[in-house]
Amino acid sequence: MQDIVQNIRVGISIGNTLDAFDESVKMSDVPERSETCWGNSVITQGLVDAYIAAGLNIIRIPVTWKGHFGDAPDYTIDAAWIRRVREVVDYAYNRGVYVILNLHHEDWNYPYYDNEERACIIMTALWSQLAAEFAGYDEHLIFEGQNEPRKVGTPLEWNGGDEEGWEVVNSTNAAFVSAVRQGTGYNKTRYLMIPGYAANCTVGIKHIELPDDDRIIVSVHAYEPYEFALDTKGRAEWKHDTEKIDSLMAELHERFTGKGIPVIMGEFGAMDKDNEDDRAQWVGYYLRAAKKAGVHCLWWDNGLFEGDGERFGLFDRYTYECRYPKILEEIKLES
Repeated sequence: MQDIVQNIRVGISIGNTLDAFDESVKMSDVPERSETCWGNSVITQGLVDAYIAAGLNIIRIPVTWKGHFGDAPDYTIDAAWIRRVREVVDYAYNRGVYVILNLHHEDWNYPYYDNEERACIIMTALWSQLAAEFAGYDEHLIFEGQNEPRKVGTPLEWNGGDEEGWEVVNSTNAAFVSAVRQGTGYNKTRYLMIPGYAANCTVGIKHIELPDDDRIIVSVHAYEPYEFALDTKGRAEWKHDTEKIDSLMAELHERFTGKGIPVIMGEFGAMDKDNEDDRAQWVGYYLRAAKKAGVHCLWWDNGLFEGDGERFGLFDRYTYECRYPKILEEIKLES
């Protein structure tokens, strides 16, 4: 398995697009509005081609399914939505690069014991349908069971969770793997990604329960050091602060990659603070450390370049040009 995964270089996660949602309308009625309601354009073949031309060979397509599937007991996915998702998958898959398809921004999978049974039922229903839809797609299509399952809105949301959270995330991960493996075609051998609680890179990774399956990839997200990479009020200077990066990569190697268990960091990046030179130096170091640890990284590109939010935009969604060529050059050097 590691031999095939090693073909993956550096990639990008197309955020705030198919994973966007507007709870004020029924999303299945207006799929295009769903895709654009957070301010980005629809995903195009031209955008995907720009990623590939830049040397990126794995593209993660976050998708929010809530609002696009029906009620119990079947939880049937809206036909127009799944057609659109497949169209976007094909933009990349038909070009021969790797694609990750996931469940993103869901609220039915919160990890509480009293929600565990229902969450596993919905997980099984959705992934059974997706496995059937993509049964003929080979190992270039990777399924990621869920994004950052966590106790949203609580003090435990981002601190690594608790025993209840860890156990229910492991349970829903197992339901995902079982649903796909019961499918036909390439689903018997498809590579599957599972996160720990919140895809957390500190506490959460210590509690991932790996299924008895030799084609599992561990999913983790990491923006380190936080003060530079993710904190909107943090510092703009990197200061060559490598301690947390080095510690994280060492642990991922010790726990997983050093034992032949692949790891894909589906989200990493450093937000813009008018500091391209610092970010370029940072990303070069980050990717070299990840490569040494056997970890494959995807930049979280949410299309955001202005405002007070998390400005992780890298490629302009309209011109297809990279706004930060120094950062892209460092990414190319490590791809």
